[in-house]
Amino acid sequence: MDVLQKSGPFRLKVWGENACFTRPEMKVERVSYDVMTPSAARAAFEAILWKPAIRWVIDQIDVLKPVRWESVRRNELGIVMSPRTRGLFIEDNRQQRASLILRDVAYTVHAHFEMTEKVGPNDTVVKFQEMFLRRAEKGQCFNTPYLGCREFSAAFELIPVSRELPKPIEEDHDLGWMLQDHDFSVDPPMPKFFRAEMREGRISVPPFAEAKS
Repeated sequence: MDVLQKSGPFRLKVWGENACFTRPEMKVERVSYDVMTPSAARAAFEAILWKPAIRWVIDQIDVLKPVRWESVRRNELGIVMSPRTRGLFIEDNRQQRASLILRDVAYTVHAHFEMTEKVGPNDTVVKFQEMFLRRAEKGQCFNTPYLGCREFSAAFELIPVSRELPKPIEEDHDLGWMLQDHDFSVDPPMPKFFRAEMREGRISVPPFAEAKS
């Protein structure tokens, strides 16, 4: 089977009360990108259907609500547990940090999947297309999708190709360099970036091969 086979387009509406798509250059305090990143959008699709035989690709993100900000203070841990750690006393390692997050967000995410080199003899594009549509229509997911941070859960709804898309906001913005995703073919995974531009509320995501390290 040709590993480059891909599915048709899917459209998923994703929304929530809060979101934080953290900029990687912010080392101490969390600051969100203005809009959802392609890697966060991919995670939403994977929450509904993930299989080794497919790889989700984000094509476009439509911003459905004006960008709204809120500054909050959150309790976070100052260290990360390792496999050798026998215990962790939260009170001794708690740090209060400020975060600049998004409020009341909603997006339409356009995506497709490609078959990978891990495809099995009985795996087909049609099989996984039908599996995803069935799960998304019923609101089924392996884990709750979230908007950048796990505490910011997301609701989702499949938009059938026969239904009209929600109207994006009528705004144009140069969003600068944005994280597109990580290149998991290298160890450790390498972050890749693209120049994000919003035109009439829509952000086109270029092929991953064009992303910059």
